[in-house]
Amino acid sequence: MRSSCAAEKIRPPAVAGTFYPAQRDRLQAEVERLLATVAGGVEAAPKAVIAPHAGYIYSGAIAAHAFAALRAALLASPRPASWDIARVVVIGPAHYVAVDGIALPDIDAFETPLGRAPVDRDALAMLHDLPFVITADPPHAPEHALEVELPFLQVLGAPFSLVPLLVGEATPAQVGQVLERLWNAATFVISSDLSHYLDYEAARRRDAATAAIIEGGDWKRLSGNDACGYLAVAGLLMQVARHGLTAKRLALGNSGDTAGSRDRVVGYGAWAFA
Repeated sequence: MRSSCAAEKIRPPAVAGTFYPAQRDRLQAEVERLLATVAGGVEAAPKAVIAPHAGYIYSGAIAAHAFAALRAALLASPRPASWDIARVVVIGPAHYVAVDGIALPDIDAFETPLGRAPVDRDALAMLHDLPFVITADPPHAPEHALEVELPFLQVLGAPFSLVPLLVGEATPAQVGQVLERLWNAATFVISSDLSHYLDYEAARRRDAATAAIIEGGDWKRLSGNDACGYLAVAGLLMQVARHGLTAKRLALGNSGDTAGSRDRVVGYGAWAFA
């Protein structure tokens, strides 16, 4: 436990101004605009969602579907008893720094232009005895996969503590073990894009097949060619099967639908699990 006299360790934003607006007012307005474009919701409060993590100009419209599902549950009256956003596990792939296992940070908060998201050190302490879990700040410092999800959570309007996890060389079973440790006291955001750098039609076919795998719970068929965060997705699929949850597709598309060329696209999808 950190001494009350010690200065807080803050992880500053790494991709503000590139993946999303760096100005507080512009970021707030952009996230609210993206959420406002989503019509409808889910029939049951989601325990977990999958959301993409590219720049908002490319994947923000898809990601908004996942967070709108969480917001709909938050605004429900009465709020579903099974749904709580007090602790949010955000887990995704380590893109920049190699990780042997699953990396936790040794910091007190993640900062975005919308403020600070406090890290839930009590939740991290629940994972320290797992041999494949390490504490390391360098993988988290440049990483966008978790950061881009935070402004959406901050705009939802409910206080939350953050459990940030980066997956490196790990197995789906290890991811599932981490999620199980936290299952009864958290909501989960799985951060992953889908196919990378195929042409538009090839990406649509590949991502449709990946969507079918996710919705069928066939986690053993997932690979890095299907989704950069496939290990986190596979670990989640193991858990939702164990707990009897089902997947609902909220949106599916790619960068060729939004702001990119159709010669080399990145695929995006959003799902809710309840």
